[in-house]
Amino acid sequence: MTSPGRADILRDGLWRRNAGVVQLLGLCPLLAVSTSAVAGLGLGLATLFVLTCTNLVVSLLRPLLVGSLRIPVFVLIIASLVTVVELVLAGWLPALDQRLGLFVALIVTNCTILARAEAFASRQPPGAALLDGLATGSGFAAVLLVLGAARELVGRGTLFAGLDLLFGPAAAGPGLVLPVDGLLLAILPPGAFIGLGLMVAAWRWLDMRPRGAAPQNTAVTPTREPAG
Repeated sequence: MTSPGRADILRDGLWRRNAGVVQLLGLCPLLAVSTSAVAGLGLGLATLFVLTCTNLVVSLLRPLLVGSLRIPVFVLIIASLVTVVELVLAGWLPALDQRLGLFVALIVTNCTILARAEAFASRQPPGAALLDGLATGSGFAAVLLVLGAARELVGRGTLFAGLDLLFGPAAAGPGLVLPVDGLLLAILPPGAFIGLGLMVAAWRWLDMRPRGAAPQNTAVTPTREPAG
C-alpha cells in the first residue's frame, strides 16, 4: 500500500478528517470532560499519547499480526497504554485524575484510536503511522481544548483556571478572570452539545469558503488580417 505524503497525513488528521468535528468520534468524553480548558487539555494529551503509541506499536507488529486476532491485539495494546496513563495520573497528578475520573478509562472505547490502528497503522510503515497518530491526536486534543476553553469562559467567566492541576504548583494562579458572571448553561450538558454544534458549523463554513477564482486572461489576441 502506498504511503501518503506527510502533508496529506497532517492535513487529514488536523483538519480534513478531524476526529472531533468532522468524523464526530469520541463524543462521550469530548462532551463530558470539556467543562474547562484544563480538563479538556488533560484528556486531549492523554488521548494523544495513547493514539500515537498505539499507531507506532501496531505498525511495528504488523508483520506478526494474524487476521483473526488483529482486533483483539489492537484492543489489548490500547488498554495497556490507557492503564499506563491512569497510573501516571494517579501517581503524579491525582487532582487532575479525580477531575477526569472515569473518562480516562473510557479512552479504550474511543473509536478514533481503534479506527486509525485498523485503517492506517496496520498498513503503513512506522514513520507514517507515528505521524498519523500525532496529527489525529493533536486534532482531537485541539477540539477538546477549544470547546473546554469556550465553555469555561462563557460559563464561569474564567480561562485556564486550575492550570496547576496539569503543570504543577509553578502554574498556580486564577488564570484569566472576567469581571462578569458566567452563563450556567455553558457548563451544563446542553452547553456541550450547543458548543460542539457551533464548532462543527464554524468548521464547515471555513472549509466551504470559496478559494477564489483563478485570474482570467484578459489579453486580446491580435488577429491577422488577410493579405490583399
